[in-house]
Order: sequence, then structure tokens, then C-alpha cells
Amino acid sequence: MRVSEVTLVRVYCSDSGHQHQKVIDLLHREHRVAGVTAFRGIAGFGRSGDLHEASLLDVSLDLPIVIEFFDLPDRVEAVLPMLHELVGPDHIVVWSAKANLE
Repeated sequence: MRVSEVTLVRVYCSDSGHQHQKVIDLLHREHRVAGVTAFRGIAGFGRSGDLHEASLLDVSLDLPIVIEFFDLPDRVEAVLPMLHELVGPDHIVVWSAKANLE
């Protein structure tokens, strides 16, 4: 098994305005990063303190969505400026990891 240094990125976005779909399109169609997973949260809040949560009475959902992806560090560095434009730098967390990319 060949292990490579990779960069792992977590992007916090919203279900409203299809923001998450724009991020996934950027990562998949335009940059073809090594791996992407999206998670829909059941509740969350950000800097504003406004709580977004699912309930049976909600007609339209504005739930938090977390998108994680990883790739080689130089590929991640190329996509980060575009992610900052889509969601803002305060919604992105980046750290180093190791993965088998064979």
C-alpha cells in the first residue's frame, strides 16, 4: 500500500439556494478531486446564532450541509480560492492527512 500526503477539507454550507450543489459541481465537474462526501445535518447554527433545524412542520428546509473532500495538496490549493468565493473563508476547515490514492 502506497500512502500519500493529502489535504482534507470540510466545507460548511446551507441547503438554501442550492449552495451545496454549486460546491459539489465545482469539485466534481471542474476539478475532479479524489473524493467528495456530503452530509446533511439535522440542526446547526453559525456566527449569526440563528438555529436551523428539521421539524415535521417545516415546508422548506434550510438545513446545514457539510461537504468533505480530499486530494493532493497542490490540487486542493488550486480549488480553495473558488470555494472561498462560493461560501466564504470562514466556512472552510483544512488539515493534512494521509490516504492510499492507488
